[in-house]
Amino acid sequence: MGRARDYLGTYRLVRLIRAGQTCQVWEAVSDLDNQRYALKALQPAYRDDRQEIAFLKHEFEVAKDFDHPNVIRVYEFNTDRQVPFLVLELGRGRNMKLIIRDQAEYYLHMLPKIIEGCAEGLMYFHKQGWIHCDIKPDNFLLSPNGDVKLIDFAIAQRQRSALAWMLTLKSRIQGTRSYMSPEQIRRQALDARSDIYSFGCSLFELVGGKPAFTGSTPTELLNKHLQAAVPVLSAVNNNVTPGFSDLVARMMAKDPKQRPQSMGEFLKEYAVVRVFRVLPKPPDDYEAHLKDTEETA
Repeated sequence: MGRARDYLGTYRLVRLIRAGQTCQVWEAVSDLDNQRYALKALQPAYRDDRQEIAFLKHEFEVAKDFDHPNVIRVYEFNTDRQVPFLVLELGRGRNMKLIIRDQAEYYLHMLPKIIEGCAEGLMYFHKQGWIHCDIKPDNFLLSPNGDVKLIDFAIAQRQRSALAWMLTLKSRIQGTRSYMSPEQIRRQALDARSDIYSFGCSLFELVGGKPAFTGSTPTELLNKHLQAAVPVLSAVNNNVTPGFSDLVARMMAKDPKQRPQSMGEFLKEYAVVRVFRVLPKPPDDYEAHLKDTEETA
């Protein structure tokens, strides 16, 4: 493979980390500082798609000045040979969705730390004046030792007044159906409490091992967010304390006024509850798993 195909701009592509429908994510090394980065580049079929290019540009504009240990750093937006790409911090680990599906037993003993890291990152994001609009397990990276990075800001929106929302033309619903707040589904005014609802759905799945709501059709799933009773986390995992189960349930209240009103308020409540009645112990092969994970990261 020649140099042109090995590079995007001044970044040498080392390995493909993952490939999604619209984007590829590469590990790359910069010729300028010899540091490793993640490059998020559009797939060939989307390199002329104005909306997908706009999503990448928007992600850069949202996060270019962010600096927090629980939020992924975004350094650059560029185009090389008609390939638009973002340059990001190279986060260690896997997304939370994959870990819930494949490796949950290796992380259960770290969940109190993981939850706090997720919350700290989201609180910082809100304090910068943004609503994420797509909070879900897929958008948190977890390192082997439980460090967290909030990622993917493509559809984030500026926090605005209710009047400003009313004056904005309503666009199509954006987000992920399993985690969308009722007001997001209804295309109403959003604030940090919409992300808190989605974070509650994510915590339910992280601790309970399955999504809070499922449906046989997209419409059925959305209707459950709008109308179905909030499931009880402690009924899914009987090792969960009543206090934490109640906190997650309030995060998922249909009415935003009944939820914690900010991530700061959530963290204050979280500080005085325990997640588990008995903290799970790591599996017997945890140290070997940790070593294998670090060697392949």
